[in-house]
Amino acid sequence: MTGEYTENTLVEQPAIVLFAELGWQTANCFSETFGTGSTLGRETAGEVVLISHLRPALERLNQGLSAIAFDLAIEGLTRDRSAMSLARANSEVYRLIKGGVKVRIPDPNGEGETVETVRVIDWNER
Repeated sequence: MTGEYTENTLVEQPAIVLFAELGWQTANCFSETFGTGSTLGRETAGEVVLISHLRPALERLNQGLSAIAFDLAIEGLTRDRSAMSLARANSEVYRLIKGGVKVRIPDPNGEGETVETVRVIDWNER
């Protein structure tokens, strides 16, 4: 009976199967390696957001936005929320993923700023 009621069995594996059924590319990295030549390009298990995958995806979804917009969006998505309650942190990230990340881009001429929304998910395409 050992291992039947683990997070891996009850949550992770069913989620991997569901995403694959929805047409997403999945990877089971239970035996992931880290550092040079790592499985997912991470140095440590503490890197929970794969920036090397996130940035190109944001660029594809938000063509025409500046590099600053992507930097600020990634910063907003990955900022430390450890001082927040889990419910509040989860809610905040959910809103960013669902509605996009609003970023303030300074005007190059020093005349104010522009607010842009960086989409994280294309809800119409896979």
